[in-house]
Parts: sequence; C-alpha cells; structure tokens
Amino acid sequence: MSTTELDALNQSIRDQSALLKALREQHAEQTSIDEAHNKLGGMRRALGQLSSAGKERDKADGKKKDRLLLKTAKGTRDFGPAETACRSHIEAIIKDVFTSFGGTGLDTPVFERKDILAGKYGEDAKLIFDLADQGGEQLALRYDHTVPLARHLAASLPSAASSSSKLFQFGKVYRRDNPVVSKGRMREFSQADFDITGVWDTMVPDAEIISLLSTVLSRIDVGEYTIKLNHRKILDGLFQVCGVPDEKIRSISSAVDKLDKLPWSEVRKEMVDEKGLDPAVADKIGEYVKLKGGSELLRHLQADAALAANASSKEGISEMEILFRLLDAYQVTAYISFDLSLARGLDYYTGIIYEAVVEASAPPGFTTNPSATAAAVAEKPPKGQVDKDGEPEVDESTVGVGSIAAGGRYDNLVQLFTAASAGDSKAGKKAPGLPCVGVSIGLDRVFALTWPKWVQRGGRSKETTAYVMAAGDGFLVERVALVRELREAGIKSDFFFKTKPKMNAQFTAVDKDEVPFAIILGATELREGLVTVKEQKWELVDGKKVKLENASGGVSVKRDELVAWIKERW
Repeated sequence: MSTTELDALNQSIRDQSALLKALREQHAEQTSIDEAHNKLGGMRRALGQLSSAGKERDKADGKKKDRLLLKTAKGTRDFGPAETACRSHIEAIIKDVFTSFGGTGLDTPVFERKDILAGKYGEDAKLIFDLADQGGEQLALRYDHTVPLARHLAASLPSAASSSSKLFQFGKVYRRDNPVVSKGRMREFSQADFDITGVWDTMVPDAEIISLLSTVLSRIDVGEYTIKLNHRKILDGLFQVCGVPDEKIRSISSAVDKLDKLPWSEVRKEMVDEKGLDPAVADKIGEYVKLKGGSELLRHLQADAALAANASSKEGISEMEILFRLLDAYQVTAYISFDLSLARGLDYYTGIIYEAVVEASAPPGFTTNPSATAAAVAEKPPKGQVDKDGEPEVDESTVGVGSIAAGGRYDNLVQLFTAASAGDSKAGKKAPGLPCVGVSIGLDRVFALTWPKWVQRGGRSKETTAYVMAAGDGFLVERVALVRELREAGIKSDFFFKTKPKMNAQFTAVDKDEVPFAIILGATELREGLVTVKEQKWELVDGKKVKLENASGGVSVKRDELVAWIKERW
C-alpha cells in the first residue's frame, strides 16, 4: 500500500473515532455505538497488519532489524519458581475446599466463537480480546469461565440437568483492560470458579456458595475480609421505584457499580450527563445506594413502603431474608455486608450478587467491619478530607486491587443459548434452561496479597524431601537406584547430575533447595547396607532464612529401614 493510501486510512480512523465520540455524547442507541466501535476496531487492525507487512518488506530489503525486546506483552507477566510455588499452594487450598464441598472439575477452551461471547457482558464487552480472522470462525479469547460453562451446559441438555450439580474450573481468562500488574490487575489472569446448577429450593445453593467463598478466604489467610451482598431484584425494583426508565436500568446499574472506585458525585454526573437520567431520579437513587449493613438493613428495607409495593424488590427482600437465616447457620454473617451500591455490571445476573474485598485490596476509606446499621451508612467523612461536593478525596496512588472474588445467580444464561441454538430468539421461557449460581476467585489478586506473607514466612520453592549424595567415588548408579526407591515410596528426592560430584557442590544444592534430609552414600556404608543421613533445618532470622548449624556428621540408618525412618520424621 502506498503512503497516500496509508494516510487515507489514518484519516478514516480519525473520522470514525470522531463519529464514535459523537454517538456516545448524543446517547445514541447502543447498537449504533457498538457498530461504530467494531468498525473502528477493524480499521485499526487493518492498519496494524499493513504496518507489520511494511516492516517485513523492509527486512527483506536488507534494512537494519529492530532490537528485540525481551519482555512480556502489556498486562502479562512471568512467575518465577518461588512465585509459582506460592501460586500452587493457593490453588491446592482452593481445590481442596472445592472438592470438600462436593465439586467436580470441568475444563473449557481458552478461546470461543465470538457469537458465544457477544451480548453477555454489557458495557464490558469492549474488553473482549478478538482474535484475527484466519478465514474461518470468528473467535475471541474467553472473558470469564461463566459464559463457556453456560454454553457447555446448554450443549449438554437434557443430561446436564441430571448430572453433577457442582462444577469447578481453574484457568486463564483475558480482558483488554488497563493493567496494574503489581496489584494483580492483569490482561491475562487466572480464575478459580465454582458453580452450582439445577433447580433447588430458594437460596439454599446461594448460601452454600457464600459459605464456600468464606471457607476459601479463611483457609488462604488473606487477612480480614468482607463479602458484600446485594440482590439484582432489589436493585431493579429500587430503580423502578426511583423512576428509572426500563431501557436505562442496565446502564444505570453499570454506573452504580463504580461506587467502589468513584465518589457519588462522579457517579451521579455519569448518570445525568452521560446516561441522560433525570437529576431528581439520580438523587433518589443516591439515598438508597449509600445504605449498607447487615440484618438491620434488611429490616430497614422491609419497612420501606415504596419497595414493599414493588413486585421485584419485594421478592428480592424476601429471598434475602431466607439467605440471612441460612448464613447464620453457616456462621458466616460476621463477614457479610449487605450493600445496596453493589451492582455487578454483567448483564447475565438475575438474583443474588456478591463480591469479596480485603482491607489491603479495597479502595480508600473502606472498612472491613460490616456491622454498620442502615441508619449509620451515610456518615459524613472527616472534615478536611472531602472535595467541593462534600465527597471523600480519592488519592489514585492508594487505589487497591479491588475485589478478589465475585459472582452471583444467573438463571437465564443457559436458556439464552438453547433458544439461540434453536434459531428462535423469541423462544424466551419456552426454551429449556438450567438455573445457576457461582463464584469466581481472582488468583492473581489473591497472589498479590499473599505473596509478601509467603516470603516473610520463608516459603520454599521446591518440595524435595531427600537429596542423595555421594562421598568418594561418585556412586552414580547407586545414587540413581536409591532415588528411584525413595520416589516409589512417595518421598520426593533428587541428586546431583555429575558422575563424580564434589561434596561442597552437593551441599550447596541441598542448601539452595532447603532439603531437610541429606543422604550420603560412601564405600563403607554400601558394604554394610547403611546410609548416613544428616538432618538440615532453617529458621527465619530478621526476615531471612538462615541454616541452623549442625556439627553432627549425621546418623547411620539401615538401607532397608530408610523409607520408614524418613516418614517418621517428616
């Protein structure tokens, strides 16, 4: 392509960008905005491909190559051996909890057909990573585990309705977001999901999921945490009572969902100036979404005549009453905050919604004490710490990682797929479906919180229990034979990959991996059927691992008793 044609394409991109901006300012139909956004994306991809092709031609013409940058793509990172050991520890705890709650595993592809993901994420749809067209299916990287699960269930009906009702997934998901890698905000990140499917009595599986989440967070030791709860039916009813038009409910819900990051004045401005909401309606919403608490808030809402007269909010409040009774039985209400500002912007939620935050990950001003009553939720911030609108000042440098887990009930997503697969988008409730409720745990955000603790307590990067060493002639075959024997007995073992290794080099390897048992083979020991075992110990001193001195040359152990000897001590 000539320079003139490239200039024309760049001008088209500028024109399309201006059109998209104008459509958003005019509050145009979402379909028009999406169409303009997709067209702009196509133009930018075309420009990128042409630029890449130009670079290839330059290389072919013998021009100097660009310097290769040995770095990961934006929003991604490598994890070294020690970090991977910590992550494996976290995943093992979560999987143990998942299986103890009766879960069984599922694995879905990392990329999906683009039409599977389309229309499921509301305003967050712009964060989906599209894959370049290879002349076949239109594909995109998965945004979460929930939509692929629903697709799997829809394809498996009716057998899915009668098979295992508790499913978990571990894997990577992708979002084209602005990353803060140090705080676990990534473009490629790992999630652990647990979902319960099927028709069960009201709020029983929902309470089970919240209990599971509380168990996971307690076992991982993330510190003090709070599980914020709300109900989509209460939120929808609240919007209706305040006077929000039905066609604006989802967009207003997405604005409310930003209250954990922005002050009310900014959220109100978005509602009025960008979403076109009546200022008086926004003010009514503000009186509700500032409320948070526990069972006291539930009683406060039950006494609200306007909400009681709305069918949606009345049903949601009734279900929350059942939920709180079950959470009392699970003994997790101390970790719960009923928070009317929680909205969860994804379109597929239909009932209970929740997210977990900890003090280190939450925005400024957050407290992990959820016991505030409904009457106390609108407390004013201390003097001198508010902006001109009376809202708390937010220092962006102190923004945390946000929620470390989130989820909710999505009763219609499977049905949406079955209706679409039948070619009847109007099938609605006639299409077969499967109610679901689940939770996603952000493993990278959990890691960002727990890694410093792992380092402080001296977490190991390897699990090697025994290191087989040689004194004298090397005894390579004998070392290999003993390592095999120990491994077959379930003892994690290793040895030095040299025919005649020096003793100092072997002990250096032992010290590096903090191996607790050094097993030494020598000519005398081999003749007498013995081995010499030297126990190794380390302790933390001023935040650093220090090896304890052991003047003993080790103890002699009979070769045929070695496995039992180690297992008694480890």
